[in-house]
Amino acid sequence: MDAQDLDEMKRRLNEMKVEHRDLDDVIDRLIETAPFDQLQVQRLKKRKLMLKDQILRLESSILPDITA
Repeated sequence: MDAQDLDEMKRRLNEMKVEHRDLDDVIDRLIETAPFDQLQVQRLKKRKLMLKDQILRLESSILPDITA
């Protein structure tokens, strides 16, 4: 992995973390307003969870394995 690839991965990681936080805010705002669309909230939570999984995978590929 060269420096350019690493920079691109870090940029993407940062974008995903921002999106994850934004989704958290949107979900919180939706739940505060009654009545809210339960299906929409479920979809946003699912997207947030998928994003979290992608973030963890990308972080593990960027950070070197300590035991290696």
